[in-house]
Amino acid sequence: MKTPVKVTIVTAAVVLMLLLGALIYVLVSHGAPGRSESDGAAPQLLRENSHVLDQGGDNAVTVVEFLDFECEACGALYPIVEELRAQYAEEITYVVRYFPLPRHFNSKTAAIAAEAAAQQGRFEDMYHRLFETQSEWGEAQESHAALFRSFAEELGLDIAAYDASFADPATASRVEQDFEEGRALGVSSTPTFFVNGELLEVQQWGDLEAAIEAGVNP
Repeated sequence: MKTPVKVTIVTAAVVLMLLLGALIYVLVSHGAPGRSESDGAAPQLLRENSHVLDQGGDNAVTVVEFLDFECEACGALYPIVEELRAQYAEEITYVVRYFPLPRHFNSKTAAIAAEAAAQQGRFEDMYHRLFETQSEWGEAQESHAALFRSFAEELGLDIAAYDASFADPATASRVEQDFEEGRALGVSSTPTFFVNGELLEVQQWGDLEAAIEAGVNP
């Protein structure tokens, strides 16, 4: 075998090995499908830091909603969710998790604002405020961080603490953790609901109530 041919073969082999090594690195660093990218563990619907709006007890039906505060469908379903929370008080455990869609300019900012409020024990108040005002800022193509800050002021939050939390990268990471875990669980759009651990395919507004009712009165 001529020397140039040998060099070509060796070079090709080295390139192939490098490509394989790079592929292995990407797979390992990003985690296998169905794994949480946040901690390498299997994805979980509920975590200790998940925001529980209603705690129904050990035998309650557990509803987990992955939401985007800028999502029009989430906003449209919001009053229905509130009615169901009242209707099934003490019979359901209602949990919300962040899933800010990248195509929505202010969705992640809104989630960070909610998380900053949560650090002062006021998550639900900000949750309500964001949905009640969605028509004022939704679909905008400029940041509404100042508006969200004004909501914090209206709620009587410690603004210095809110500002610090809002700017803290750990707060954004908390939002991203929910988003990444949602993806690992198969979430791709909002709102997405899980009822007693099962993904609910919502075709019409009454589907969520039907699933809750089936869980409460099997």
